[in-house]
Amino acid sequence: MPNLIDKTDAEIDQWIFNHEKKRATDKQLYHELLEERARRSEGKGHLSIDKSLELLIRAATEQRCVTYGDLAKASGVDWSYARHRMSGANGHLDRLLDVCHARGLPMLPAICVNESGRQTGELETTALSGFAAGARRVGFPVVDELSFHHQARDECWRWGKERAGSLA
Repeated sequence: MPNLIDKTDAEIDQWIFNHEKKRATDKQLYHELLEERARRSEGKGHLSIDKSLELLIRAATEQRCVTYGDLAKASGVDWSYARHRMSGANGHLDRLLDVCHARGLPMLPAICVNESGRQTGELETTALSGFAAGARRVGFPVVDELSFHHQARDECWRWGKERAGSLA
């Protein structure tokens, strides 16, 4: 196994790209590369992967959604700063998808929504497209974006319910 700490960001990104191009997103090295890239992005963006995961796991257990602002608050980052680092390719939500995939967790970013969707669990159009693009990137076959999001969201809540039952 290569020492990833000695690799540049560009090398890590290229290896990840190569795995995705070959559809080798189930390989252990790919998972390690995703974790390393997420760890590095945390230092650059000041949004904590671990704090965000902790919040998303708690929300799944409580059967509720959180907002992007909630993730920023969990990291102690002002929304005006965090909002530019949250979405899009290589944004915080993309790194969260990477880590969930690498750790065998459900796609927990599915329960992170815009403020308008907090009660319904629905994503706005741009957020839905971004979520689907991230899922495709890590190897999920997404045909109908809305149905895929609903399945992923419901899977998070099922997982959270099972987790809550095992903790009781």
